[in-house]
Amino acid sequence: MSEQQFLPFVKPTISEEAIAEVVDTIRSGWLTTGPKVNKFEEMLSKYHGDRRVLCVSSATAGLHLVLLSLGFKEGDEVITTPMTFVATLNTIIQAGGKPVLVDIAPNTLNINPDAIEAAITSRTRAIIPVHFAGLPCDMDVIYDLAKKHNLRVIEDCAHSIGATYKDKRLGSFGDIQVISFHPNKNITTGEGGAIITNDSALLYTLERLRFHGIDRNAFNRFSKAGSPQYDVVMPGFKYNMMDIQAALGIHQLPELANFIEKRTSLANRYLEVLGDWEEFTLPQAPQYAHSHAWHLFTVQLKQNAAGLDRDGLINAMKAENIGVGLHYQSIHTFTYYSREYGWKPDDFPNSLAAGDSIFSLPLFPTMTIDEQDRVIKSLEKVLKK
Repeated sequence: MSEQQFLPFVKPTISEEAIAEVVDTIRSGWLTTGPKVNKFEEMLSKYHGDRRVLCVSSATAGLHLVLLSLGFKEGDEVITTPMTFVATLNTIIQAGGKPVLVDIAPNTLNINPDAIEAAITSRTRAIIPVHFAGLPCDMDVIYDLAKKHNLRVIEDCAHSIGATYKDKRLGSFGDIQVISFHPNKNITTGEGGAIITNDSALLYTLERLRFHGIDRNAFNRFSKAGSPQYDVVMPGFKYNMMDIQAALGIHQLPELANFIEKRTSLANRYLEVLGDWEEFTLPQAPQYAHSHAWHLFTVQLKQNAAGLDRDGLINAMKAENIGVGLHYQSIHTFTYYSREYGWKPDDFPNSLAAGDSIFSLPLFPTMTIDEQDRVIKSLEKVLKK
């Protein structure tokens, strides 16, 4: 029997219409920021309750711009979670802030909202909750704390576009949200991200920081109705999204509900089949979340019951031609952060335990039941069930 093809843990779902839109963009001669970025921003705004949207080159760029706009002074602090991708902390540091970590709640893998207040000091400027794997954080608690202590809330929604919190779509309420369109996210523009906020003063700064500090965008300067003259009002960056990216996005967004429905169906099947496996702790969704975006299906391995560690399981699954993700190693254990901030492994025990045992099973909208069965059968083989 021939070896089965490698099954990656994620595949982007790109329609023929989206491909045709990209080709149309290439043929138009306008590849960078222009009418299709404007259209995508308008679609995202409508999707999020008519809030203002600014597309950028990545969610990392979005976080960086938002944090820069806060104008940190030396020693200013931002509270976030150790269970996140490194971009969350890196952007705090690059913007001149100091990251302060609060451990996760073990049942959700999100920041423990009940532990945030103890970490707030006179230098705290903002809280960055991360909606891990597409599961919303308990935002009522976080926004109440922010109001009490006069803090900004920057929601890292990289995983969670389409998720709802108490019947409200994430991004349709609150202070600031940053979303990602990386190829492994629920919708993609290849690379890319967006900032959502109704703060007009913040938007003024973000729009200029996004493109070199120039007071108007290239489309306005180079179109027939525009003027090539411009002014520079602040030192900025090259963080704009291209039309060639937005061409994908304007076809991806209308498919988001369908993508999440398929992801949810597959996630529920994993939960049903693996529910009584003693080797695993499976993801949970508290009632307040309302709906999970299921960006990832993360499992925690119980090493004693499984007879091998997480890294051994990942390697064994690779040998079965099954791709498995690692989301995430607890961020406080990385060399730079532990050296710079003096964090010890046991400082955040819940995140440490999750980071040592967690892995992500394949999950994407075009995944078939046969492919999911391959994953399950491979797990059975690896665990000698």
